[in-house]
Amino acid sequence: MTLLHDRVLFIDGEAIILDKPAGLPVDAPRDGSLSLENHLSSLTFGFQRWPLPVHRLDRDTSGCLALARNPKAHKRYAAAFEAGTVVKRYVAVVEGVPDQASGTIDLPLKKVSSAAQGWRMIAAKDGKAALTQWRKLAEKDGRALILFTPQTGRTHQIRAHALHGLGFGIAGDPVYGSGTGPMLLHSRFLSIPRGAKPSAEATPPLPPSFAAAGFGPEYLEEAEL
Repeated sequence: MTLLHDRVLFIDGEAIILDKPAGLPVDAPRDGSLSLENHLSSLTFGFQRWPLPVHRLDRDTSGCLALARNPKAHKRYAAAFEAGTVVKRYVAVVEGVPDQASGTIDLPLKKVSSAAQGWRMIAAKDGKAALTQWRKLAEKDGRALILFTPQTGRTHQIRAHALHGLGFGIAGDPVYGSGTGPMLLHSRFLSIPRGAKPSAEATPPLPPSFAAAGFGPEYLEEAEL
């Protein structure tokens, strides 16, 4: 079992930010495999209460995951995510190279489901508003490293916007991409405003899977993350 207490990026009396490994679901999956819940007892750090996640990352997405250490903090942080005041940045490798250097994807998203393909998010006029800013950081061997800054927090937003907005699925994405190899989507930066207190924020390192795909941390050094 991965020891999550060794992956703490930020901690104080109210918040913990973890570098969640890819492959660990936040919610308990139906197949009974391990999830974040199995680790919460090891993340108390002297408190009696177990911390609780404030938001979600997809199972195969790595990087910043915020936990609240008491109910009042959980309520405030959840409200900040809902209000869109939390700053989130992700990096991903997409299976193609956009012509432009940067842009904004403004595509409403809607959940659909079928017996053959299961559920997924599609671009639809009657979907929920979804807005993502993006910038190309590097390109290599017909793929690109993209910085995504979502302005809304829809389910699968970055994964669906990469495919339907940029025209390229994220490498390894089993739903919106080829599904070959690990999914290269990483929550690179998270900052939660906390009024008079300093923001709870963290920047985890890139996982080795990015370097293995040809996009190591050197490609981020001048990206001003």
